[in-house]
Amino acid sequence: MDDEQAGRHISEYRDLCKKYPTFRQRSEIPEVAVEVSLQPWRNYKTDGCILFSDILTPLPGVGCEFTIDEKLGPVMDPIKNWDDFKQMHPLDPSTAAPFVAETLKILREEVGPETAVLGFVGCPYTLATYMIEGKTSKDYINIKKMAFNEPKLLHAILKNLAESIGDYALFQIENGAQLIQIFDSWAGHLSPRDYEEFASPYQKMILDKVKKNYPDIPTVIYIKHSGALIERMAGTGADVVSLDWTVDMAEGRARISNGRAAAGLKGPGGVQGNLDPAILMGNQDMIKERAEEILRKAGPTGHVMNLGHGIEACTSEENAHFFVETVRNFRH
Repeated sequence: MDDEQAGRHISEYRDLCKKYPTFRQRSEIPEVAVEVSLQPWRNYKTDGCILFSDILTPLPGVGCEFTIDEKLGPVMDPIKNWDDFKQMHPLDPSTAAPFVAETLKILREEVGPETAVLGFVGCPYTLATYMIEGKTSKDYINIKKMAFNEPKLLHAILKNLAESIGDYALFQIENGAQLIQIFDSWAGHLSPRDYEEFASPYQKMILDKVKKNYPDIPTVIYIKHSGALIERMAGTGADVVSLDWTVDMAEGRARISNGRAAAGLKGPGGVQGNLDPAILMGNQDMIKERAEEILRKAGPTGHVMNLGHGIEACTSEENAHFFVETVRNFRH
């Protein structure tokens, strides 16, 4: 489950929202972010506890201020030309996001040694969509216009972001994150050729920086609607490819293995996912059948069982709990 979606279905989270009505309060006040991070972990005793934050959190630190409109989502002044680009500057994570360090340190103490604290970052292409569109978009026309009319400008933005976000990932590890998941949520809208030009090289810059500085820290890559890109995602060198629910798990594993082999990487690679979150709105027999089918298809090693996207806010806590117990009780 990613960032703000992990706890939305939990009643305690909804209570907290009344006290802290804005997302930025909830994610940028350490004691509140800690509480929200711990809620799903406390309720379900999952193997990991994910930092409550957002992929956009470091953007003010690179010169791109944003606000979150309750209806529109994130809104910022779009970068349209080289003059706008000049406002970007390198990220100093400890100045831009000290609250993230504090939250991770407290989580590390709270969850104990048997639980992994999970950090995450947004990838350059996806962050650039917000910076160039100025808001969430359905068709990504402005960033594509830039890609095809002024590719040098887009590459300059992406390179800047890759350097800063790589440092932000290291900063999370230094402060207690034991795994880094990279989200390139909107890269699934790119053709394979454009993915290889505008997305994967910059994903790789972040992954390479993590591997160079912290070779033992596992990395995970997730892209929504990425069925057409699995081999290319595997070829980035991420340790684990997180599949969304639109891919068959057995086929996904085979494709990850092929993608790694084609890129000259050793081993079949790990996989995460990939139950359709809407299944949790079905009855418990269906949840059990579908979850166990995925577990069987993934096989006994190298699989992190998860949903194929964030949990829906209207999911019952009872069904979420049943899903976790089903996974915990499964034996190959």
